Amino acid sequence: MGANKGFMLKKRLGKKMKQNRAVPHWFRMKSDTDIRYNVKKRHWLRTKLGISEFKRLAYV
Repeated sequence: MGANKGFMLKKRLGKKMKQNRAVPHWFRMKSDTDIRYNVKKRHWLRTKLGISEFKRLAYV
């Protein structure tokens, strides 16, 4: 991806970057939760975001 990005594309990529993290340890240790890991965690090489869709939305 090039260095020149539109604001909307950059905003979407930033959101995806923030979402791609582990569940906090204190949350896992809570007794009333069944959530142990983030099922939507994504590897940068194995799972792609579909950037072409983002680009199309950015230019509309």
